[in-house]
Amino acid sequence: MNVFFEESGDFKAGVMMSQAGEAYQVEMQSGKRTKVKVKDVLLQFAAPAPQELLAEAKVICDGLDLDFLWEVAGEEEFGFIELGTEYFGHAPHPAEAAGLLLRLHSAPVYFYRKGKGRYKAAPVASLQAALAGIEKKKQQGVIQAQYVDQLKAHELPESMRALALQLLFKPDKNSIEYKAMEVACNELQTTPQRLMLDCGGIASPKQLHFSRFLFEQFPKGLQFPSFAIPATPVLPVAEVAAFSIDDVTTTEIDDAFSVVTLADGTVRVGIHIAAPALGIKRDDAIDAIARARMSTVYMPGDKITMLPDDLVQSFTLAEGKTCPAVSLYATLDPTDWSVISTETRAEAVPIAANLRHNDLDAFVTEDNLAAGAGDYPHKAELALLWQWALVLEQGRMVKREGFGLRPEQNNRVDFNFYVDDDVVTITRRKRGAPLDKIVAELMIFANSSWGKLMNDHGVPGIYRAQGGGSGGWAAKMQVRMVTHAAPHQGLGVDQYAWSTSPLRRYTDLVNQWQILACVEHGVMAPLAAPFKPRDADLFAIVSAFDAAYAAYGEFQNSMERYWCLRWLTQQQARRVEAVVLKDEILRLVDLPLVIKLPGMQALPRGSQVVLDLLGWDEVDLSVEARLIEVVPTVMAQIEDEEPDDDTVPAVDDSMVEIAPLENGIDADAEPGTISDSAAPLS
Repeated sequence: MNVFFEESGDFKAGVMMSQAGEAYQVEMQSGKRTKVKVKDVLLQFAAPAPQELLAEAKVICDGLDLDFLWEVAGEEEFGFIELGTEYFGHAPHPAEAAGLLLRLHSAPVYFYRKGKGRYKAAPVASLQAALAGIEKKKQQGVIQAQYVDQLKAHELPESMRALALQLLFKPDKNSIEYKAMEVACNELQTTPQRLMLDCGGIASPKQLHFSRFLFEQFPKGLQFPSFAIPATPVLPVAEVAAFSIDDVTTTEIDDAFSVVTLADGTVRVGIHIAAPALGIKRDDAIDAIARARMSTVYMPGDKITMLPDDLVQSFTLAEGKTCPAVSLYATLDPTDWSVISTETRAEAVPIAANLRHNDLDAFVTEDNLAAGAGDYPHKAELALLWQWALVLEQGRMVKREGFGLRPEQNNRVDFNFYVDDDVVTITRRKRGAPLDKIVAELMIFANSSWGKLMNDHGVPGIYRAQGGGSGGWAAKMQVRMVTHAAPHQGLGVDQYAWSTSPLRRYTDLVNQWQILACVEHGVMAPLAAPFKPRDADLFAIVSAFDAAYAAYGEFQNSMERYWCLRWLTQQQARRVEAVVLKDEILRLVDLPLVIKLPGMQALPRGSQVVLDLLGWDEVDLSVEARLIEVVPTVMAQIEDEEPDDDTVPAVDDSMVEIAPLENGIDADAEPGTISDSAAPLS
């Protein structure tokens, strides 16, 4: 006797050898014997042979009309033998019964399975809906195949143009467009990004990186909602002629300086900060705009401003205008440049000049300042500010050493990026140049002084703190944002509150509101300030700013790396010099381009080498290179410039401030910070 049975969803046939209780011993065609439960046996038959039965059943199954079967089946549940008798007009032969069962089992849309060999015809509505779905999938399959062919021919289907960014960065993996792209990528052995570039969905690698950032950080686009320019209160006009110092591309001019010699021989230095907080109020429409963006986003050749251009122009410290400002005045003793007193005022400040690094860097040098040489605007004021900046720096270094840190290294090089019509120029700029140091030291002084002002008045603010944390050295020196005064050991100050860039950082705008409350209300400031002590919203701002600032910094790094690769292409560079930063990490001498060279021989930090660039990729921003030679004569010089002092812990990139740059120059720079464009490692 032979049996036809179901096993693991498949139908099989074999020769029954014996029965033991509720199971048969069945021999298959291969000679292998298997145990089959009685309940799984659907047919017992003497003829034909098992394999002949399966072959005949397959032929019969293929010949059965599903629609006719469905009509014959009726609405009630049935067994396959019952339906076979009705369909064939006689008790079905073994091959007919098996073929019918195969057909029923293969059509779950038409017949619902109710048990072993038992089924029920699908209701009319359900069957029609299922068949429509099958037909839709067939049509989608045809369309998908057409899409695949077009993509393989590097043609972008019209229906995919509007979806290009979504397909790359946040795809619906069930859509036929994504499935077509996936199939085409697999067959072409490429990535979706490269396929979209080849098909014209993305214009260029630059647009790819920029579009990814916008898609993730600005999903609603870059347009500002409508708003009204706020009015500012009538302010007393300061009796100064202030000047700013910025890069030629800077439009958000936050800070300016003034110098006045008083009748008693003391010197009063004014640090004047643009005051949008005098017009913007907490929770108004413009505050919502600024809070949504948190910061201006910088990249070589472009930027995405935190505030609308019209509003920036209303508050920027532009030459020839009298601008609302929050001023910090420091009265100095010129014999030792010590600070006698400080005062903060809200006032209108006449801006006499917007000085530019590009015009003055060649003239305002340490040698010229020492000798009084050169002819440039505000020469006397700059010379005086230089003297004070040196004293401020020296005081910070003493404080740093008190915290157990070695002095800052000012011999590193920063890089400026300038992009004109997709042609990039990258220039070197030594960190600690006089103009940079003047701006940086006075900004640190202002941020520290205003941080103390808020703390003394019991008003919370947003501070940058470093050191004093728990855990290992790296954890202790991790820069963090807090809402109370705390030391910034890396800068060598007792407190540090970002307050000098309110046009381009939301934290500075928040702090400016708090500072103005201190100035206006004095001891009542904790009750009058927009943010009260332990205000939960202030903690939310800190958290949101941290997240946004990290994302913006990562994007700036990516775009600077992209433009470094574009520079290599422009220069057709193949053989370049690089400096070993640590282990297998190197940085090119002429570019802020950091690369990894796996398997490179162990070399001391600071060693200079010659590399052969094998290629680079503007899509994934990778570089392939090989080591050609080590330049031993340069190594000692580099080591002298950047000593590897094992006795004093060095601060690496993860522990120091990262300041946003405008083309490599930060108007609110901090000495000792690692600029994104330079990215050196200690």
